[in-house]
Amino acid sequence: MTITHLVTHSGGFHADELLSSVVLTRLFPQAELRRSRDPKWVTPAADKIIFDVGGQHDAEAQIFDHHQRPSPLREDGQPYSSFGLIWAHYGQKYLAALDVPADDIDAIHTKFDAKFVLPIDLLDNGAMEPSVAGPLSILTLPSLLGSLKPVFDDASPTADDDAFLSALPIARTFVEAQIRNLAAKARAQSLVQEAIEKAGTSAILELPMGMPYRSALDKAAADHILFVVNPRGDTWTIGGIKLSNDTFEQRADLPAAWAGLSDAALEEASGVKGAKFCHNARFIAVANSREAILKMAELAVQEVQQSQTAPLTAAP
Repeated sequence: MTITHLVTHSGGFHADELLSSVVLTRLFPQAELRRSRDPKWVTPAADKIIFDVGGQHDAEAQIFDHHQRPSPLREDGQPYSSFGLIWAHYGQKYLAALDVPADDIDAIHTKFDAKFVLPIDLLDNGAMEPSVAGPLSILTLPSLLGSLKPVFDDASPTADDDAFLSALPIARTFVEAQIRNLAAKARAQSLVQEAIEKAGTSAILELPMGMPYRSALDKAAADHILFVVNPRGDTWTIGGIKLSNDTFEQRADLPAAWAGLSDAALEEASGVKGAKFCHNARFIAVANSREAILKMAELAVQEVQQSQTAPLTAAP
């Protein structure tokens, strides 16, 4: 039977039913999104999908709530919110609707669940405190989406529904951007792998364009690669490789003598004609040609190697 209604609760909203709505409205664009606690709406029927309300979790009956006891749990015992339940049941269809290649759907479904869905589930269930984000807690996606709720003294009888509908396209932008990025990383894998094989034992990885490369480096165990070069518009860049996504620390920094310099000053410091800019934090530099950037890369590698082999000097 055709789905005619997508039903979630009325009143204030949270990230889980808002993000669930992103998935469901993409899959069922002709269905009406209705926010209600009226029993006639939150009672399962073949033409409805009910989520974050109703006191049941029954995928066959198309009802996905998590507030009841016992609440639905993942295989590892961590709790679901409505978003996790909807993603588990409809996520792969959603990825297909976004034209994710069939061969990549399983992997992207799993990665998105771990990196994006699970944190929403944990926060919504109180299984993780917002304080884990420290001073950035107010900038987490649930907090930002929550800030779109109406203010306490908005007397409009439709304030909650209006805010929900205004927040929905914003939430959709974040979800679909994450999916696009994961799909891009999947597309980049083979290109980066080819470049790694071509680099051989070199500490310099040359890519045909800027692209996600970290997962391919890790998969190939290419720990010997210290810098990545690639064209960017009319220029070329060299970048360091972060030790992980949780730090700014790199496998190797660009030479300290280049830090913060540009144009003639950088050409003089580096000895490379065409050197254009080096960030003060020494994680990226720019040159006007491939020849110039490769020369800068060679010099950067030489300095790293020299620092690693330099003898220790005795303290005075």
